[in-house]
Amino acid sequence: MAQTSAAPIALEIVKAEGAVLYDKTGKEYIDLIGGISVANTGHRHPRVLQAIRQQMDAYLHVMVYGEFIESPQVQYASYLASHLPPNLNSVYFTNSGAEAVEGAMKLAKRITNRRKIVAFNNSYHGSTQGALSILGSEHWRNAFRPLLPGIVHLQYADFDSLNAITDEVACVVAETIQAEAGIITPSREWMQALRNKCTEQGVLLVLDEIQCGFGRTGRLWAFEEFDIVPDVLLLGKALGGGLPLGAFISSRERMLSLTDNPVLGHITTFGGHPLSCAAGLAAMKVLVEEKIIDSVRRKEELLNAYWKNAGITPVNSNGLWQAIRFDSFETNKKVIDGCLNAGILTDWFLFAPDCLRISPPLNINDEHLMKAGEVISQLVNGTLRM
Repeated sequence: MAQTSAAPIALEIVKAEGAVLYDKTGKEYIDLIGGISVANTGHRHPRVLQAIRQQMDAYLHVMVYGEFIESPQVQYASYLASHLPPNLNSVYFTNSGAEAVEGAMKLAKRITNRRKIVAFNNSYHGSTQGALSILGSEHWRNAFRPLLPGIVHLQYADFDSLNAITDEVACVVAETIQAEAGIITPSREWMQALRNKCTEQGVLLVLDEIQCGFGRTGRLWAFEEFDIVPDVLLLGKALGGGLPLGAFISSRERMLSLTDNPVLGHITTFGGHPLSCAAGLAAMKVLVEEKIIDSVRRKEELLNAYWKNAGITPVNSNGLWQAIRFDSFETNKKVIDGCLNAGILTDWFLFAPDCLRISPPLNINDEHLMKAGEVISQLVNGTLRM
């Protein structure tokens, strides 16, 4: 099997349930990663499994996306639109978040007839050629050049950088909250200034909520925190309830531009797979109907109390999404390894290797959170062996 790292974690997981993973020896691990913000409703939620079984008994793949009426796609798109602002009422399902990024970039060029795209330093949008072109780190881009031309990277959360957004730009692609930079939350004022600048210049604002969506921050959508609405919304990760699924969402009027000149302006075989849509719809209904998001801020405070009592600073926190910063990657890795030994699964961030990642299932119980908080606190303070 092809590897992406010379030193993978190499755990052999044989079962996952709720917020707990089990390896082949029977050892339990409290999951503080959640598949990188995928398992927001926990692993193998009963309602998600039921939806998968029901759809599996009906049909799997039957035709390329958009050609047949497949009820799981229609039902999920309708449910998503009912929980979004009116201008985000047309859903294009893809296989992944990265493919959603690609579709949004094409949509922006098609609508504006412009070619320039603005993104931000330390942003992460995926590893395909287009997504990599707007990824905010030359270290990760350089080995794969040449990439797309006309890409400009600005400083995230910096007001002066917004002056570079002109009427030559097709779209600005930004994470509502930067994930792999270590949970960087911009000010409300900056996000509103970004929205206003895009509106003034006729530029589409594309917000990437692939990681921060579906309740991760304590709101269903992170952009709600800033009282703004994007022109295009990118979703992935938790969208599929544990199965692969992405989406870019905009207005029906904008999306219709992909239907002609040329026809099939964006096409995918497996995007919006009926099994993934059935699982994703069930998972989103669990989030909403079981009011899981309502407890996110309280659980955030529960963890923050451990960090405060243990003297652990600094911590970037937004809902059940945290980054504990250490003095180096080496120190962070020791804590991560110590956690693993103690049955706590955590990780680091792509652009912030000195930060420990916390992004558990949103329905993780207090007992598991308290155990994780205690273990990390003891490791940092040296009372538990790393």
